[in-house]
Parts: sequence; C-alpha cells; structure tokens
Amino acid sequence: MLLALETATDQCSVVLYDADGIQAERLDLRAREQTRLILPMIDEILTEKGLSFKNLSAVAFSRGPGSFSGVRINAAVTQALAWAHDLPVIPVSTLQALAQHAYLKLGLTKVLAVIDARMNEVYAASYQVDEQGMMQLIGEEQLAAYHVVTIIDGVQALVGSGSLLINSDAVSSLPRHVDCIATAEDIAVLGWQLLKQGAALPAEQALPVYLRDDAWKKLDQQRKM
Repeated sequence: MLLALETATDQCSVVLYDADGIQAERLDLRAREQTRLILPMIDEILTEKGLSFKNLSAVAFSRGPGSFSGVRINAAVTQALAWAHDLPVIPVSTLQALAQHAYLKLGLTKVLAVIDARMNEVYAASYQVDEQGMMQLIGEEQLAAYHVVTIIDGVQALVGSGSLLINSDAVSSLPRHVDCIATAEDIAVLGWQLLKQGAALPAEQALPVYLRDDAWKKLDQQRKM
C-alpha cells in the first residue's frame, strides 16, 4: 500500500493506493491550508481503511516545483513520516503529476505542463505518454519568462495554472486547460510505477525541488567564473 501526498500547488490531497487503484482519498481545494489539513487527512484515510503506517510500503510525494511553502510542507511531512515509521520515499515531479492528470482526465498524450511561478515566470516542461500509460519528461524542467519557454513539436495542449500566461507564437492556437491540477491520485499512479521499478529512496532523500533556487545558484556560479 502506497501513501501519496500533494501540497505543492494550491490544494491539499492524500491517497491510499495499491495494485487495485485508489483505496481511499481526500481532496481539499482551499488555498494555503495545507499545514492545517495534511496530517488530519492522512489520519482519516488510514482510519477509514483500518490501516496503520506499518501497512504501508512507501510514501510518494510531490517534490516540486510549485508553491514554495507547499513544496516545503510536502517534503517535510513526508520525511518526518518516513523517518518515524521506517518507510522509503518516492519523490515525484509536480509537473509530471500535472501532465499525468491531463492524460488520465483529459486523454491528452503530449502536453506542456505549466505552473505559475509568479515574478513574471512559469515552471514548465513537456511530457509524452509511454507504453505503460505514464507521462515521461521530454527535455528538462524549466523556470522561464512567459515568452521564452521551450516547447517541443506535437504538443496537443497547455495544462496547468500557468497555461494562459505563455504567449509564444508556437502555441497560439493550442487549447489551454487552466483548471487542470496535479493531485495525490496522479502522484500515486506515478509513484506506484516507480515503486515497482525499485526507485524508492531513504527518508533523508525526501527533498524539495525549487527551480528558482537552482537558477539563482547557476547565476551566482556564472558571476564567480
């Protein structure tokens, strides 16, 4: 049994997942309430199924990019639970989970996943579904201004909170699905596949990914050269 957590965007969701699919789930769309909601929601779904942490195989979590506080909460809660209960962790990209949501709910097989990063920038990455029904990254995750996002050929749509912000001519005619969001269900689907592939990590590697921090570090290194 896999516990999946998603707080990296403006919602909070948790899922219990196994080979038969979702066993229990909670979703709350209230923004900036993740700190208050996440632990009670975990307790609720475990109680609902009559389970405890000893019944879990791993904790999958949305590792970012996304809201700074949301990503931090997700990683911190995952790490604390994994340490306390001797469980491995499975980090999943928030952008990949967003793309997976577009495939599962909208039937899109090749998308540009875009999350509003504020400061006139977006987090973005292109994904295409593989033979196992998993959305896989093409290229790399980006932190970029609206007009300089790299977009691969053949993308069917832009999905996510930042999709209306992209103003490149390359996507001017493509559909934009602003309401498409990554949830714990999407984290669970991807996390379960990674668990079967032996990709679980020790608790101390439940680390957040902040693309903006990475960009600043690269800029600082360039200045010192």
